[in-house]
Amino acid sequence: CNAPNPSTPRTEHTPTMLASIARAVRPVTSHRSAFANRSRLVARPVHRSSGVRRIAAAASANPIAVFDTSEGVFEAELFMDKVPITASNFVDLANTGFYDGLHFHRVIDNFMLQFGCPNSVDAKSTRSGTGGPKGGTSFLCNGETIKRDGGGNIPDELIDKTSNLPGTLSMANTGSPNSGGSQFFVNTVHNDFLDWHGGGPSKHPVFGKVVSGMDVVNKIGKCKTDRSDNPATPVKMNKVTIK
Repeated sequence: CNAPNPSTPRTEHTPTMLASIARAVRPVTSHRSAFANRSRLVARPVHRSSGVRRIAAAASANPIAVFDTSEGVFEAELFMDKVPITASNFVDLANTGFYDGLHFHRVIDNFMLQFGCPNSVDAKSTRSGTGGPKGGTSFLCNGETIKRDGGGNIPDELIDKTSNLPGTLSMANTGSPNSGGSQFFVNTVHNDFLDWHGGGPSKHPVFGKVVSGMDVVNKIGKCKTDRSDNPATPVKMNKVTIK
């Protein structure tokens, strides 16, 4: 991915603007962006139930996701021990090839990389950021079946207070409860204003962290983008594998 041209003006994103970007607006009837046009609603914390405690207790060594991109490979630990439902949702999507062939459809320097919309199979699609998993599908989480709702969304898992530190993977959502699906972002700086437990309007739970290849993440983060923050040179996810 080419570096930004210093002579090309780039939009300056204030913290307020970034906070308004970092949402997934994906109504049940029509999947929408993992960062564009926030809902006025905010996600409500979901307290750890006995079932979630049981799932978390059953989690053992955390899986590693290997992201093979057109710009290189990076790996991330998935926090199965902290947020088992969210991590298992990702593992299911990765194992079924959901992410393979998609593109990073929004990249903002000194903020994050956004990924996971099925419409981004076309790197320049204007519908990138408006998709998610098929509604009503399900996945296993340590022996228990978790069902996605009609919009392909999973239950909120606002139970772990890991901050949106550089290199962390965080769920995108509409701001409405239980509205996360397949879209997520990789933080390239400490975006603590996106923490679900921070007291602000943003509620984005962290479910993993890059453990190798952060140079690749930063390289993608510096790529030249268009007015919609879409990489000028497409950045493709060749394959995501779990080990």
